[in-house]
Amino acid sequence: MTEVYIINESPFELPSYATIDSAGVDLKAFLDKPMELKPLERKIIGTGIKLALPEGFEAQVRPRSGLAAKHGISILNSPGTIDSDYRGEIGVILVNLSNQTFTVNRGDRIAQLVLAKYEKINWKIIKELPKTNRGFGGFGSTGEK
Repeated sequence: MTEVYIINESPFELPSYATIDSAGVDLKAFLDKPMELKPLERKIIGTGIKLALPEGFEAQVRPRSGLAAKHGISILNSPGTIDSDYRGEIGVILVNLSNQTFTVNRGDRIAQLVLAKYEKINWKIIKELPKTNRGFGGFGSTGEK
């Protein structure tokens, strides 16, 4: 496990894993009152959570599958990246992709947060990339199976 410093300005318990093998912790909406999301509308929802991540880590904000499947609610900029030097409140950019208004209530689980390691890139300029069987094939080039 990796130690992460946290400030919880919300009245809710710390984000936690729903099951022993869950990859992400649930983030909750920290609102004064219920908020409506009209069809195709997007809003930033605060969580009351601030983090200090170790260098070499990011936190990814991801959609919750239940909200997406049942209500058409997703996250723009997904996954959203929380950099290790960011110290502000985590905000979640919710979007309503359905044709019905959706209400977000105080304490609703609105996103997942996944801790991920990353490495810095050290660019090496070359004249030609190593060859592969796929080559330059892009979108849909590997065919249907």
